[in-house]
Amino acid sequence: MTDKQEVERTPTLEQPGPWVMEDVTMVTLTEEDDRHIRRKTDIHLLIMLTWIYFLQVFDKAVFGTAALFNLRQDTGLTGAQYSLVASISSIAQLSWQPFSAWLIVKVPHRILMPSLVLGWGIAEACIAAARNFPELLVARFFLGLFEAGCIPLFTIITGQWYRRAEQPLRVSAWYSMNGLATMAASAVSYGLGHIDSELLRPWQIIFLFAGLLTILSAPLVYWKLDNGVTSARFLSEQERLQAVKRLSTNQTGIGSSKFRWAQAAEVAIEPKSWLWVIMAVLPNLGSALTSFFGPIIIAGLGFDKYEASLLNIPFGAMQTLVIAGACWVSYNMKMKGVALLGFMLPVVVGIAMLYGLDRSTSSRPALLAAYYLLAFLFAGNPLLLSWVVGNTAGTTKKSVTLSLYQAGLSAGGIAGPFMFKADQAPVYRSGVLGVLAIFIALIACIVLQLGILTWLNKQQRKKRIQNSKSADVVDQSMQKKLHAFDGIEEQRLEASAFADITDRHNDEFVYIY
Repeated sequence: MTDKQEVERTPTLEQPGPWVMEDVTMVTLTEEDDRHIRRKTDIHLLIMLTWIYFLQVFDKAVFGTAALFNLRQDTGLTGAQYSLVASISSIAQLSWQPFSAWLIVKVPHRILMPSLVLGWGIAEACIAAARNFPELLVARFFLGLFEAGCIPLFTIITGQWYRRAEQPLRVSAWYSMNGLATMAASAVSYGLGHIDSELLRPWQIIFLFAGLLTILSAPLVYWKLDNGVTSARFLSEQERLQAVKRLSTNQTGIGSSKFRWAQAAEVAIEPKSWLWVIMAVLPNLGSALTSFFGPIIIAGLGFDKYEASLLNIPFGAMQTLVIAGACWVSYNMKMKGVALLGFMLPVVVGIAMLYGLDRSTSSRPALLAAYYLLAFLFAGNPLLLSWVVGNTAGTTKKSVTLSLYQAGLSAGGIAGPFMFKADQAPVYRSGVLGVLAIFIALIACIVLQLGILTWLNKQQRKKRIQNSKSADVVDQSMQKKLHAFDGIEEQRLEASAFADITDRHNDEFVYIY
């Protein structure tokens, strides 16, 4: 067999050694079995992923709220230093991505994930000890370093445990923590900000609380996480075989520990992969408007630091509702690109209002409404992530693609804060205008990617005809209910499903819009 065609045999937990495909083919999987395995996976895996992602966003959100409690003044930040401190974690993430892609493939998830959690928790706690700009910079750099593999790893884990139709809901479940973490950070900062201590400043107490909470969660990750469906401790041997069988329709493989350079090279020459990266950069350029400067902008509307902190809670609630709505639309429409397009339009409206309205007292309600409309931008990453993982097959290709995606997030996170000039606070007029242009460009990229995927499906159709197969296939991975296969169809699908081959070399693969 060639490298692209090789079928990897994955060992079971109780019986190491070759795992023949016939074992999976002979297993019966009913719709009730499918629901049972999915429910157990949600309880043992999804809840843990959701909590850890909440912590990561919480760690970031407290940086914005800490700015209201004299972080800049106490550490002597001047000029663009606050923007650089905000960006440095993204610089660390960007520099780490090549190694991160390799780690995700080579290091078992049960080892890698708790190590990352422990690392960023320690770095977050160390921010409380920072007394000046250099010390803040170092602590935030290591925070970004350990967070670098989070989104790629979370997305790969979701893709390896769930069918493609199920993935948007699960991605949205953990990504919706953006809203809850924003609400929690605002509420916690409001409460801890009232502590009168001679030893610690309010912002130091906030960072120390966030860091210790994360550190204590690292053992939880090691306890709950499994490396994959083939070694899941919460499933019986029979259920593991059924779990693999139900994932066969994804046509994206079930994981491999071999890093394939041919798959990495495929990413480099593929336009759709680089367009994913561009679409990762753009919204995360714009997200600095809310992540780091949102509380400052709200305070600039005439509110004190406590009021500004509390007014960020409705914004977090909006994020949660938007992400849940994006998930529902994506699941029912099965058109992730179209859904993404629709959710970006309110963002453009909100930014335009924020730019065009004056800052008089009479405009305050409209300005707050405009700011809350920016919560729609948080539909971007979960829809994009499920779109990316659903359209990429091959373990190495998926790891490299998602690491590049994370690099795009990091690049956006680096440049975004520098769009906002310190001397323009709290209005940041030129920064708001730049964000408006960014989201208009994102809409254009979504339309272009829809065109590319449509063309790729036409090419897949031609390949099937050349291989004497039916030109049109039903994408069973996007069906809400389990599909009952006949024996021939089952063997044909599973032969390619268990192979570590890419979407480009699997004519059974159907690209999703």
